[in-house]
Amino acid sequence: MTLPVTALGTNGIQVGIQGLGCMGMSEFYGASDPAESRATLEHALELGVTLFDTADIYGSGHNEEFLSDFVQANRDRLVLATKFGIVRKADDPAYRGFDNSPDYIRRSVDGSLRRLGIDVIDLYYMHRRDPRVPIEETAGVLAELVAQGKIRAIGLSEVTGDELRAAHAVHPIAAVQSEWSLFSRDVERTAVPAAAELGVAFVPYSPLGRGFLTGKLNTAGPGDYRSGMPRFSGDNAAHNAELLAPLATIAAARDVTQAQVALAWVHAQAAVHNLPVVPIPGTRSRTRLAENVAAATLALTADELATLEPIADKVAGPRYADMSFTSAGRE
Repeated sequence: MTLPVTALGTNGIQVGIQGLGCMGMSEFYGASDPAESRATLEHALELGVTLFDTADIYGSGHNEEFLSDFVQANRDRLVLATKFGIVRKADDPAYRGFDNSPDYIRRSVDGSLRRLGIDVIDLYYMHRRDPRVPIEETAGVLAELVAQGKIRAIGLSEVTGDELRAAHAVHPIAAVQSEWSLFSRDVERTAVPAAAELGVAFVPYSPLGRGFLTGKLNTAGPGDYRSGMPRFSGDNAAHNAELLAPLATIAAARDVTQAQVALAWVHAQAAVHNLPVVPIPGTRSRTRLAENVAAATLALTADELATLEPIADKVAGPRYADMSFTSAGRE
């Protein structure tokens, strides 16, 4: 199959309506098979996936390095997105800080270009908002990088509607990437309406609730960072598992998987909110990839959408233990 395409903002970049999150190929979800991961990347192109998403912190640079050969070999067939702005410490694996300072951005883009082995990044995201730096200043530095030919388009991650508008007034923003799924809909308060108003594409990460919505994972084992996330813990996990019953009913009636129903819901939001929506479910498996891509053209009925509508309000536990890591606390 070939995925339909859509635009990322107004800069002429076109992508398939579903991308691929590559983070898990390097870190966070346990051991990964590099050969199968590379085969998954190749198969994604065959299926019409053209947006490949990484970040400088995934594996502390490893993910960009892992993708480099694939990106270089298929440079004219894909759109590469990477990110800056989250700071880690080698001696403290749990530490996460933010840095949007101009010098940090300039060093970060050069580091990503070097690890990827390319001359220009197609879509460069501010991974998280650093409240110490005015977002207009961050957008200004990114605009300089566009003018210098180091990046083609600017993206923002986990921003509010007002923050998006402020940045967009400095330079057109192509895409906003934030968590959006049947379990996580806080972006619909301000970020999604602002993106629709400005002609900005929305790129939902974790559209499967980090695997919870598949019905195959409601707890996480050792070495899996989800084990410390509130929705996967204790009573929250048991409660949230019960919320999946409507997905299971719809999936059985349609002879599809729960994951496909959950992804189809995300894709349906493009029409609901009148903006391009390009979810980036992550996988390291060709089988899961094919399942996910098939969901991009699965149309849910109005009755099915209505059945799924109440789920998010019933979810137990926040997205992260520390919600300052998201835009929610700034709404």
